[in-house]
Amino acid sequence: MAAAAPLRVLACGDVEGRLEALFGRVRAIQSKSGPFDMLLCVGNFFGSTSEAEWAEYCTGTKKAPIPTYVLGANNQETVSYFPDVGGCELAENITYLGRRGLYSGASGLQIAYLSGTESQYEPAPAYSFSEKDVAELKAFLLSTPDFRGVDILLTSPWPRYVGTFANSAGEIDTRKCGSKLISDLAASLKPRYHFAALEKAYYERLPYRNHTVLQETPKHVSRFIALADVGNTSKKKYLYAFSIVPMSLMDPAELVKQPQDTTENPYRKSQKEAQKSKAFLCAEEEAACQFFFNLSKHQGKKRPSDGKERGNSQPKQAKKPPQPSGPCWFCLASPEVEKHLVVSIGTHCYLALAKGGLLPDHVLILPIGHYQSVVDLPSEVVEEVTKYKSALKEFFRSKGKSYVLFERNYKSQHLQLQVIPVPLDRCTAKDIKESFIAQAQKQNIELLEIPEHSDITQVARSGTPYFYVELDTGEKLFHRIRGPFPLHFGRAVLASEAVLAIPHRADWRRCAAEPAVEAAHARFFRRDFQPFDFSLRD
Repeated sequence: MAAAAPLRVLACGDVEGRLEALFGRVRAIQSKSGPFDMLLCVGNFFGSTSEAEWAEYCTGTKKAPIPTYVLGANNQETVSYFPDVGGCELAENITYLGRRGLYSGASGLQIAYLSGTESQYEPAPAYSFSEKDVAELKAFLLSTPDFRGVDILLTSPWPRYVGTFANSAGEIDTRKCGSKLISDLAASLKPRYHFAALEKAYYERLPYRNHTVLQETPKHVSRFIALADVGNTSKKKYLYAFSIVPMSLMDPAELVKQPQDTTENPYRKSQKEAQKSKAFLCAEEEAACQFFFNLSKHQGKKRPSDGKERGNSQPKQAKKPPQPSGPCWFCLASPEVEKHLVVSIGTHCYLALAKGGLLPDHVLILPIGHYQSVVDLPSEVVEEVTKYKSALKEFFRSKGKSYVLFERNYKSQHLQLQVIPVPLDRCTAKDIKESFIAQAQKQNIELLEIPEHSDITQVARSGTPYFYVELDTGEKLFHRIRGPFPLHFGRAVLASEAVLAIPHRADWRRCAAEPAVEAAHARFFRRDFQPFDFSLRD
């Protein structure tokens, strides 16, 4: 079966009645690049001085050079230009889509649309939409059998929080700008492209995924593009050209391909927070009802109305890490730590050479406090782990080496991030990755790749046993441990002939060295690492 021919589409921001400027630009693009199938306009199509220019199109004196589809009014002044809330032809080749709905042409392309700005009231004014409008549009589309999403979503306002996990939106604060209802709509409809305007700014967000990695079946990505106003003096982009094959005609495997720069879904966090907020309010109401009946139970004391605690006020203490149940070889304050192996000490983490390391410069990143895995680390510790990884990457690169990091959260009680250098002339990151995958397949270990802009905390919960690999290219592999797991798997892969070619060093217990030798290795590492050690500068 031949692949479907893509549709060529133009999208435009606020026209503000500047029809000649817009259509002149469209003609120029078509003259240079060939014909486009349609033009989609979001934001304010009409402006305060549109009447004279618009009259020429209404009478047929002038005609849009391409089928043009527009959203409705965003203010009271322009409501009169849209005579039918259900949508209608405004002039030859110019169609008002309507207040809300789904446009599906003969090509099979599905375009969901919502006109107006967000209203807090019911019924919403003619130039606004309400929570009820969004709920009805969602119900209409999500009830479609085998609904997977829409090809395009058109709204005038931006969705709130769209910048979360993403590249900067410049002067636009996406935590305050835009509509929460549109965020909810976009999260539900999963548009492949979402266009918006009104902020007189151009912003093309990195694509985001519509599924939870390793927990849900992969879905297509979404792209959000905000467009500026036509003819703006700052030369900000107001026209966006793209080609698209309707979702219904695409090969499923091709549809769900994830670009390298794909990020997490920006709306998932806000949805969870909204759910938590509702749960908290319910719990708070329940607690308020119960409070007067539980005064005899020592469950805490009520805060006085002046906001001050009775008795001696103490500043809130930072939460301490959990304490080990017995002696720990890696808590820095523990007498069991072999301190002659320590090569750098930060505020929250430290570096130490590995006992029985694969190589003399095999090093561990360890939290100073007692944490079992990366998933359990608080943000300030994660931040310092990241700084150590960056410093080690620079250090090893200066010596012509890359590094491989792995963690085994299984039959261990204190987090150990094993960092092993590999000479660049020995093998590439691709070779190392393929070695891990090949060895995993031989041992029936399901080793999955974590997308670039995700991290392990998004695929594993606290207490979950797992094995994790990270290359200094940013590529990551993950295995959720559900049964017996070879303790030396990570070392064995790196020691194999395919990587370091030292298979006899796969078991650390066979690599023990005298304390004096270990101390000398640590001294040499500390000296060489010093120019890269941020802990000496902070």
